[in-house]
Amino acid sequence: MSSTLMEGFLPFEHEPYFNFKDAQVAERQRAAFTQVREQYLGRTFPLIVDGQEVQGEGTFDVRNPADTREVVWSFQKATPAQLGEAVQAAQAAFEEWRFTEPFQRATIFKRAAELLRARRMEFNAVMTLENGKNWFEADGEVAESVDHFEVFARETMRWATGKPVYPMPDEHVTTVYEPLGVVACISPWNFPSAIPLGMALGALAAGNTVLWKPASETPLSSYLMIELLFEAGLPRGTVQFLTGTDDVLGDPLVDHPGVRMIAFTGSKEIGCRIYERAARVQPGQKWLKRVIAEMGGKDPTVVCADGDLEAAATGIVQAAFGYSGQKCSACSRVIAEESVYDDLLARVVEKARGLKVGLPEENADLGPVITQGSAERIQTYVQEGQGRVRLLLGGETPDVGERVGGYVAPTILADVPADDALFQEEIFGPVLAFTKARDWQHAIELANDSEYGLTAAFYSRDPRKIDEARKKIHVGNLYVNRKCTGALSGTHAFGGYGMSGTNAKVGGPDYLFWFLQTKTIAQRY
Repeated sequence: MSSTLMEGFLPFEHEPYFNFKDAQVAERQRAAFTQVREQYLGRTFPLIVDGQEVQGEGTFDVRNPADTREVVWSFQKATPAQLGEAVQAAQAAFEEWRFTEPFQRATIFKRAAELLRARRMEFNAVMTLENGKNWFEADGEVAESVDHFEVFARETMRWATGKPVYPMPDEHVTTVYEPLGVVACISPWNFPSAIPLGMALGALAAGNTVLWKPASETPLSSYLMIELLFEAGLPRGTVQFLTGTDDVLGDPLVDHPGVRMIAFTGSKEIGCRIYERAARVQPGQKWLKRVIAEMGGKDPTVVCADGDLEAAATGIVQAAFGYSGQKCSACSRVIAEESVYDDLLARVVEKARGLKVGLPEENADLGPVITQGSAERIQTYVQEGQGRVRLLLGGETPDVGERVGGYVAPTILADVPADDALFQEEIFGPVLAFTKARDWQHAIELANDSEYGLTAAFYSRDPRKIDEARKKIHVGNLYVNRKCTGALSGTHAFGGYGMSGTNAKVGGPDYLFWFLQTKTIAQRY
């Protein structure tokens, strides 16, 4: 990247996390919850179509998963007509936004980073009330969102320069990148800030416009982020914000002939459905739709006999039970060599036993899973598995007083066979399966015994074993001697292999390419 293009950009540094062990910092976070409740509780929020706040056809309630008796706010149900209007508005805005100067886009993102820094605790509190993250998990995600703004500002400038080609004696030849059109960003509830923002910034940085469809469980985290972008100077027509039901914003959104690309994060089932439907050319459609999808994982941690067992146990507990295991990158399988299996298992059980299940607003270690239905599905896996494996921890419903929600205790199951559902299927909850390997090579084989390939961790002190793991563990993100969660934007480009998705690596140096098309221009002298 040329120094001229990067004038005004300081060297990138990741946004530091708040230290909630500091009493003054903790008090500021508690005050933010009070502020959010005073400012947003009970309000109904609009759609944003063609830059205007509009009402839908009815509304739906968003409930606090920590106590589902509490309705925190409400959002609109978009109509089929409003979907059509939003696509048209995005197409119209694209004709202007596509030709904006890259430095203008980068400046908007930089300004948005500053605005978000000033409101981080507010965004933390909103997220906690929507999806049940504790302070640490929410703050980690909002800090990642700040990083996204900074990273994508720089990536906007880097991709603006095009790429050099081998010269011709009588022609001037350039390779440049151009935007695609309207990008539908369909995001999940577990990362309602960083995931939709990453997809949307990829689209906007490349010069596309966005249809932003958040999960119905967590729409305010998205709405506030979009309003922050507008405050930073983003033209309002570049992002259309739509909430509502799947019969309007599911298949019809994917199928719409005016949508050029779909960026999706969510379940394997829905991701495969989107991939299939997007392949059909609809009447009036003038392109093959592009799809990027991140669809989950069944992420292993491999521990070799020579590994640091204490560090491995700490990393396993953090990666398995952080945010109640509701991360696509969460550790859900531990594969340990038999000589250290029992020792490692005992350490993990001891550490997990000390975790507190409670109210995320009070910063408990584990809050609820997103819904009561999710809790019941998770408990079914555990109950059915008890007849086949050893239950060492959990399995019961924790006591959280009179609160109503999907609370699940940290659960550890041992001696899980490789063909068991507990080993193979994504449970998406605080359930950890332990499996014994004959040796470290067998452990790598077991790690690869999955249709998924998102993240993995590998613990060993032996350079030869580490080298083999780096080559043979089939995942998009491999972490050596550290936990398998906690990817940082701009450093740990994130995206998986196999049924974990299309391997578009958000926050990485190649991500914008997915939102661009390549033009070669040859001009004869």
